[in-house]
Amino acid sequence: RRALFAASVGAALTRPALAERPAWPTQPIRFIGIFPPGGGTDILSRIWCHRMSEITGHSFVVENRSGSGGNVGTEAIARATPDGNTIGLASVSSLSIAPTLYARLPYDADRDFSYVCGLWQLPNLLIVRHGVPAHGVPELIALCRRDPGRFSFGSSGAGTTLHIAGEMFKHMGGVDVLHVPYRGGAHAYNDLLGGRVDMVFGNIPEALRLSREGQVRPLAVTGAARSPQAPEVPAMAEFLPGYEINSWGGVLGPAGIPPATVERIAAAGREAVENADVRRQFEEKGASVWWTTPEGLAEFRRENEVRFAPLVRASGAQVD
Repeated sequence: RRALFAASVGAALTRPALAERPAWPTQPIRFIGIFPPGGGTDILSRIWCHRMSEITGHSFVVENRSGSGGNVGTEAIARATPDGNTIGLASVSSLSIAPTLYARLPYDADRDFSYVCGLWQLPNLLIVRHGVPAHGVPELIALCRRDPGRFSFGSSGAGTTLHIAGEMFKHMGGVDVLHVPYRGGAHAYNDLLGGRVDMVFGNIPEALRLSREGQVRPLAVTGAARSPQAPEVPAMAEFLPGYEINSWGGVLGPAGIPPATVERIAAAGREAVENADVRRQFEEKGASVWWTTPEGLAEFRRENEVRFAPLVRASGAQVD
């Protein structure tokens, strides 16, 4: 009888803990991709979502809501119901660069979101069209200095890392290069191949593919060191010491998601990126796994905003 009584008390004590475990997910998950389909971050998001579907047993459906450098999709995340069933891509462009770049944003990066976890980091790759007579960064800088304003770089939109990487190159290289923003990276690449812009600081998956196909010429990666995916390509920092900018992606939800649900999503997210097949696919796309806690992602976002704010202001690229 004493043994049965102890067992019943133990069961009773564990029931509240079980009851507090959030029922997530309760339905197919909507993952809002803030950039157009087919780009590097979209591909990485889909790799992660596929693994999350396997882990949770619920579908993760990617919904692309692109525009305004990722701000359109980020606003959609902020306005979603805070139950954890709608999440989306956290990006440096819309969360760390846009607060300085845009005079008015339809969301507040500190107050309107539940930060969940980091997923990846990846450098950009500076590529030029074959008509540009420069085979290295020093040659390109000299070329731009000799003819200020003649050359242009395309980006996936104002405030994206493709844009800020170019602004950093202008600032640190002492050159005058025209910025041409597009709605997404694919449009910038198309105009690069068509000769309408001269260079792109593209996300490494697509930019590296174009360079290996011989369609463009790679000059430098934007990370602090050379990329394992392209060790033959120098880092920009080898010519401009201190130059470094990486794209990063994480998981974001609307403010108000219960903390226990945030922790569950983060835990599943970590399991997904630590999967050997996911890690391999990330690395094949030029990305490195980058998991953070919810608090770590929020703090990293703020640190990036402080770091990039002076550069954005100096570029004069503020959008009304």
